[in-house]
Amino acid sequence: MSAKPNILASHSISTPEFVAMTACLMALNALAIDVMLPALSRIAVALEAQHENDAQNIVLVYMVGFGLSQLFWGPITDRFGRRPVLRLVLVGYVVTAIGCTLSDSFNTLLIWRFLLGIFAGGTRVIAVSVVRDLFVGRGMARIMSLVMTVFMVVPILAPMVGAQIMNIIDVWQSTFGVLAIGGAAMLVWSWFRLPETRPPEKRTAISLSAVGSAYARVFMTRDALGYMIGSGVIFGSLMAYISSSEQIYTDVFGLTAEQFTICFAVIAGAMSISTFMNSTLVEKLGQRLISHTALIGFTLFALILVVTNIIMGPNLYVFMAMFSLVFMNFGFMGPNFNSMAMEPLGDVAGYASGVLGFASTTLAALIGGAIAHQYNGSITPVLWGFVVLGMVTIVIVFWTEHFSLFGAKEAEASDGL
Repeated sequence: MSAKPNILASHSISTPEFVAMTACLMALNALAIDVMLPALSRIAVALEAQHENDAQNIVLVYMVGFGLSQLFWGPITDRFGRRPVLRLVLVGYVVTAIGCTLSDSFNTLLIWRFLLGIFAGGTRVIAVSVVRDLFVGRGMARIMSLVMTVFMVVPILAPMVGAQIMNIIDVWQSTFGVLAIGGAAMLVWSWFRLPETRPPEKRTAISLSAVGSAYARVFMTRDALGYMIGSGVIFGSLMAYISSSEQIYTDVFGLTAEQFTICFAVIAGAMSISTFMNSTLVEKLGQRLISHTALIGFTLFALILVVTNIIMGPNLYVFMAMFSLVFMNFGFMGPNFNSMAMEPLGDVAGYASGVLGFASTTLAALIGGAIAHQYNGSITPVLWGFVVLGMVTIVIVFWTEHFSLFGAKEAEASDGL
């Protein structure tokens, strides 16, 4: 890969540190979702939520704010640069996390969670934008895979950390305190170490015409539109799993909070392994071959799991084995779908990252919430949702690729550090 102007070297930051920092910025989102999963039911009871499934809204409301906010963080970061906007969103992240700890009613908590999602959306937009500022094509897919590999450590550890903090401090508010600490740590690290990757001469004015033109560019670019919608649909299954995971493991399989965190970590670990594998395979095999194969694998394994569950009934060991295979495929889809969507949009990377993040995240939250709310003490409705989402995504990708799969339509030019 040929190098762009050596921005990172001139700021004395190495590629590993850049990958780690970008991953940790994105991981603030995962932390805000996963650290309180062991406490969801307890929070709902403490704040007198009306229905058992209302606890899922603690995740879903956050994701709606996270998705919507990316529409305006994209234009703002393209106009004012990455660093100043990042400082703003990290301060907001810390303040709203503290607001969650002070909530005295369920509705108040949901409001603070929505606001927390808004600021977390900025960290996602900026993280993807700085990577796109420096990479393109398979090079971007490789870096995003490395970023996602580091990022996946958080879903593995966060529920365990939340459970342990709950055991030690024994108040649900402590889980939100972790978010404030994490946001403050990233504010200090990025303040001193992250270079500005959007120089003044490349910044674009914020105007209705500029915003409209950039957004129209996204929706008129077939790869961007197709993989944006495809990401939203297929990641709806991930949101459904996260939202209903505590109920599935504790109600269906009768696990304790500690056992739940272990099972959650196993699934996240499977995704992390495949994400790392993608970083080494993508430059050899290409984004399309890998991600399309993974999409079909996801759908088939989900269907096998549904049939197995109907025949055998809920069995934890079978469920964990098959579910790990289902979710390993996410590691091969996520970075590649994102890279292929962003690839033709480098000159409007902030706008594009915002639109793609908004559409895919909001769509995933709405679809995932609808599926998770079908939970009725049985995992079968949720699993059927996975199968349907996989089949729909195959159709979307088939259209995106001009009615073919596994294509060799990969970018010839790749940029790196």
